[in-house]
Amino acid sequence: MNIRSFLIIFLLIILFQPVQSQKPRHYSSGDIYQGIRKLNVLGSALYIAAHPDDENTRLITYLSNARHINTGYLSLTRGDGGQNSIGPEQAELLGIVRTQELLSARRIDGGTQFFTRAMDFGYSKSAEETLTIWSRENLLSDMIWVIRIFKPDVLITRFPADERAGHGQHEASADLAEEAFEKAGDPEVFPDQLKYVDPWQPERLLMNTGRWWNPDIQEGDHVISVDIGEYDPISGLSYSELGADSRSQHRSQAFGVTWTRGTSKEYFEHIKGTEPEEGIFDRIDLSWSRVDRPDIGNLIKAINMDYDFNDPAASLAGLLRVREKIKTVKNEFWQKKKLREVEELIKACLGLYLEATTDKSYASPGDSVKFHFEFTNRSDGDVILKKIVAEKVEVDSMMHISLENNEPVEFNISRKLTDDVPETSPYWLKNARNGYEYAINDELKRGKANNDVPVIFKAELNIAGEDITYDIPVAYTWTDRMRGQQYEPFEVGPALFTEINNGVYIFPDADGKTMQVKLTSRNQAVEGKLHLELPSGWQHTPQEITFNIPAESSITVTFTVLPPSGESQGLVRAVAVSGKRSFDRRMVSVEYEHFPRQVVFLPAEATVVKLDIQKKGEKIGYIMGAGDEVGESLSQIGYDITYINENNISLLDLDQFDAIVFGIMAFNNVEFISGYHDQFLNYLKKGGNLIIQYNNMRIGLKSDLIMPFPIEFSGNSARVRVSEEDAEVNFLLPDHPALNAPNDITENDFEGWIQERGLYFPVKWDGQYDALMSSHDTGEDPLKGGILVAEYGEGHYVYTSLSWFRQLPAGVPGAFRVFANLISLGR
Repeated sequence: MNIRSFLIIFLLIILFQPVQSQKPRHYSSGDIYQGIRKLNVLGSALYIAAHPDDENTRLITYLSNARHINTGYLSLTRGDGGQNSIGPEQAELLGIVRTQELLSARRIDGGTQFFTRAMDFGYSKSAEETLTIWSRENLLSDMIWVIRIFKPDVLITRFPADERAGHGQHEASADLAEEAFEKAGDPEVFPDQLKYVDPWQPERLLMNTGRWWNPDIQEGDHVISVDIGEYDPISGLSYSELGADSRSQHRSQAFGVTWTRGTSKEYFEHIKGTEPEEGIFDRIDLSWSRVDRPDIGNLIKAINMDYDFNDPAASLAGLLRVREKIKTVKNEFWQKKKLREVEELIKACLGLYLEATTDKSYASPGDSVKFHFEFTNRSDGDVILKKIVAEKVEVDSMMHISLENNEPVEFNISRKLTDDVPETSPYWLKNARNGYEYAINDELKRGKANNDVPVIFKAELNIAGEDITYDIPVAYTWTDRMRGQQYEPFEVGPALFTEINNGVYIFPDADGKTMQVKLTSRNQAVEGKLHLELPSGWQHTPQEITFNIPAESSITVTFTVLPPSGESQGLVRAVAVSGKRSFDRRMVSVEYEHFPRQVVFLPAEATVVKLDIQKKGEKIGYIMGAGDEVGESLSQIGYDITYINENNISLLDLDQFDAIVFGIMAFNNVEFISGYHDQFLNYLKKGGNLIIQYNNMRIGLKSDLIMPFPIEFSGNSARVRVSEEDAEVNFLLPDHPALNAPNDITENDFEGWIQERGLYFPVKWDGQYDALMSSHDTGEDPLKGGILVAEYGEGHYVYTSLSWFRQLPAGVPGAFRVFANLISLGR
């Protein structure tokens, strides 16, 4: 085999190996039967769109499970620029959540997940705008790379390549797909990729049409339909039901859906390539004849016909014969793909349980780790364990252990991790971003959904005389007294973390502030010195702090940070030095029940801002919304924050608060508010100040919006926004108190905003409201509903669609000054 062929096969291995340390899969007899059927299908489809949740999970489910097609989803982004309905994660951390939600969805629907390097920068109103923020050339390269790796027969886009797509990133995904279809098979396009992959020309490009841009779609006029609502008697579910389970993994976007049954048609419009007449794969050979091996297909058909649901191991001899024939297939892509499938089926037929675990969740390079192995053969098949090896662990164990029916073989070994074992923090966050694109230097990782497992053992087995090697990824496991045995990824990273206790420090005057830094050791004791790296003009005392931390311990130390005399903004980093090693990262854990725990290593930084700000009032009542850190940010400028919730509201005197602030999408997510409408309006009438941040009317409200006077919103509220963060701001009522006291607000206060001005703007309101400002994206009409203020009784009501939830946690100085003025309208 030449070196290029070896690299191609190596690339396929790393792309399709398990990417999470999961509990070993248990195959039912029905799963094995379906796997044998899939073994006889040689076809691929790649679905292309822009974000997590754009994909048609019902279609992916149908293609993967009913048609047994190798089905992938290429999302341009990881959804980093959206909102979060289940927690505080934003930006890159929200991208982690949505990446894992996609992977959870793919585990249900059977698809394979891919990404480009693009970072979601929020809503965009045209592909033209989108592709000035992203490099068209880079994204086209990534898309062609995935096409050449995955080799789809059919590309399917979710959106049209024009304004009907409703979002510039949607439109761009379809536009890029059309160009990629034309160029992926051209060896003159991105020739550097050909070191690893061959050019690949898909047969056709279709659009999964019939959404809002074409609700009356019918067959004909270059449109075909497919009924994806079939019932699968083996699983007991329709593919629509299974697809609903997949889509409901998008919890951060509140996208749980209802099961549906019965006929369900999807429509596909021909865009490029050969035009189908009777289905997505019309006139595409999906059999073994496409690689000139119909004999393999005939053998698999025989195994399928003779399959015994009560004795899957009876198929072993036939599958071993299929494996030997597949090894002689000349087409390297399908040879490798189907070899992995048949070897997995052999393992499943034997009921082989192969597991490598550790009772430690975390280790650093060079650490000694105890690994526990279990090998259980649950059949009468002849299985011998011959060897265990691993690349990142110092182990190479020869053995000869016969695995008898249902007699587990278990043992432990303790070995050191090598110094080059990879860290498990997401690979796309390793380097500083290039604008809104992740900097991925390792070209073999482009397109991958997740990190490789850091430690994978390879177990060489002899099965009925044939040697087969299986990968066993290491997982961390423990027993929870309530939930039983639990599995999480085994993490590898630094021996010490530093973490500043707040993400933003606002200095409204010349006084210093205390800054606490937490140092956490992992499996090693660490001693050294800690200091802060500050922007020019800032100072801290003491200059450094000496520490000596035992293994698996934490200490917190305190610095005093002094601001410069004038306005200033920058980053402070906590750096610990131990000998020749430097530690300046914090570990963030992202934990939700619907995907495995993720750890992320991020710079141990905080934003420091010295700003000229005045404020009136001290006590703020705050009702948390979704992904909401505004209350914590307001405490940075001296407000006393009381978080109001369903447990304490009946005990609180609302009149004590100078203002009550509702977090973003609070009325979308918080039910108890509806029972206290009268109390809030009474507080307002007596002189209180209610500030309502934006809500999303499109997804529905759990509590009716509190409004002293009517406000109306568009049915297409997603487009009623200002997505350009530097859009010009015009003051409509420059003499209004909210723009003058206690801070004199100018256009300068809207400089340095991030991602957007605001979203889900109201479109019409009662004359009792004062609209304070207008803003608009390029070429569009002004939106005047960014800040609406009305007097009600003796109090003030504010509805604001500006994106405070992004600006305040990011330390944008002007955002603090404007919000302080809104609070100061109160008593």
